[in-house]
Amino acid sequence: MKLNEWLNSEIPGIAQSLEEINRSNFFIEKTIGFAGKEYIYSVLHHLRSALFPGVFDKHPIDEAKVNIMIGNNLRMAALILRDLVVKILVNKADCKDESMQINEECKEQADEVVIQLLNQFPNIRTALQKDIQAAFDGDPAAISTEEILLSYPSNEALSIYRIAHELYCMGVPIIPRIMSEYAHQLTGIDIHPGATIGEYFFIDHGTGVVIGETCTIGKNVKLYQGVTLGAKSFSLDEHGNPIKGVKRHPDIGDNVVIYAGATILGGDTAIGHDSIIGGNVWLTHSVPPYSKVYNAQPSPVIKTDNV
Repeated sequence: MKLNEWLNSEIPGIAQSLEEINRSNFFIEKTIGFAGKEYIYSVLHHLRSALFPGVFDKHPIDEAKVNIMIGNNLRMAALILRDLVVKILVNKADCKDESMQINEECKEQADEVVIQLLNQFPNIRTALQKDIQAAFDGDPAAISTEEILLSYPSNEALSIYRIAHELYCMGVPIIPRIMSEYAHQLTGIDIHPGATIGEYFFIDHGTGVVIGETCTIGKNVKLYQGVTLGAKSFSLDEHGNPIKGVKRHPDIGDNVVIYAGATILGGDTAIGHDSIIGGNVWLTHSVPPYSKVYNAQPSPVIKTDNV
């Protein structure tokens, strides 16, 4: 059978099968819709363009109209985000009346989420400026803060994390996680929006860093590539499934440096302030302030042509 004949005869049946599977097993259409991820990416674009005018835009901006441009980006993001939050809240029984129409309380709740987020934007921008300064101060290769803003994956990931974290703290589901996974996709840095990260934070190089949901990180902390701040084990319920909502990830104090490839695990693990954790260290217990934790220096065998 030729392809065109096969397409005409078989594709309708395959399409119907896929539609039936989606209807019975897939739930995106009941929340933010199949295009929801792209709308969230659009929200992030507008919000980050408001935070850093010109950095995330495709064309040069008119500096005389920066205030107008910031306002327009905030308005556009607010309207899209409000509609997304409404769709999510609609899933809750208390957001529909007897005729299955969206009630006003649901709309007001979505409005409040957006208002609360945008009110935090001056604080988010201030925090990101401190993160940029931390990168400049902590990286001898950095020539300028502009270089960091335009090219460092740490800034890219943190600009998304600090937005997503605010929404996570407001109890908004789905959206913060999609935001954080978008940052992961862009940078290789995986920060759960539930993690709490203090100011003046820098991830050098960045690739492969994982920061878990219940992790807390103090001020002036520096991580290198490949660091994992993860869970040691999962408590299971009577059905053998992981129990959600429990502390699983470590606490990192102020002024801590964690070098490349280090793995720190467990909700009861705390790294005291002003500590240094060396590269490739595997740590599942707490260490006091001012600790220096290193692996034993390996002893490489070096051969030359003369031997």
